Amino acid sequence: MAAVTAQMVKELREKTGAGMMDCKKALTQTDGDMDAAVDFLREKGLASAAKKADRIAAEGTVSVETDGNKAVIFEINAETDFVAKNDAFQQLVSEIGTHLLKTEPASLEEALASEMENGLTVQDHISNAVAKIGEKITLRRFEIFEKTDNDTFGAYLHMGGRIGVLLLIEGTTNEEAAKDVAMHIAAINPKYVSRDEVPEEEVERERKVLTEQALNEGKPENIVAKMVEGRLGKFFEDVVVLDQAFVKDSDQKVRDFVKSTGGTLKSFVRYAVGEGIEKREDNFADEVMNQVKGN
Repeated sequence: MAAVTAQMVKELREKTGAGMMDCKKALTQTDGDMDAAVDFLREKGLASAAKKADRIAAEGTVSVETDGNKAVIFEINAETDFVAKNDAFQQLVSEIGTHLLKTEPASLEEALASEMENGLTVQDHISNAVAKIGEKITLRRFEIFEKTDNDTFGAYLHMGGRIGVLLLIEGTTNEEAAKDVAMHIAAINPKYVSRDEVPEEEVERERKVLTEQALNEGKPENIVAKMVEGRLGKFFEDVVVLDQAFVKDSDQKVRDFVKSTGGTLKSFVRYAVGEGIEKREDNFADEVMNQVKGN
């Protein structure tokens, strides 16, 4: 029987992406035959699963599910836009949305460990889908909203779920108006509902930058403070939704539009697919050359 060396284990790991102990076991079982060890890992499902775990899933979809006075916005990622559009993936999205609303988990960890109606955890249900679909799939994040009969949710999905918004307006049941505000948030991407939500340190940092700008422009110190406060208004317009000109009617602020419905905008969540995930830029020609050199 051939001795299994550390170099052999390293080589098998690089070929398959499987764990070190699994590689050692595979080589032991196959008397050090590298090709047979690769097959052994593939048969056990260890090679493909490990390879998929290293991939970057930056495509996918944002979805919104509502059920009476509860709603959830969530993002599920896949590796390619092609898979994100296929029926099996869309069915998985729907199943997970229904489950999240039913169980209302408090965290992503709790959600992945929770048991679905089929007896599988969400994590295992997703793993089964990975095996069928052939790409890494992840439930990345979610937010659950609750309302009363006197309130309304606003939901909007842009480009079939590339961007999704869910919001809550209290004191009105005008769904069309709520959807219009959600559409505005999808388009303009504000960070906060109102000025009092903006952290003081963020305001102070902006104030400092604007002060330095004004002084560098050679403005007299006695009017700099007044100028800065005026320019801060522009900063708030950029980040606070209620201060923004409404996309469907730029003559009025979002604040005035919401007020005209008799309601109050309480909260919103805006997700864009893959935001913050580093996308791997594979060079196809290099990839082919690497495979040629490797054979």
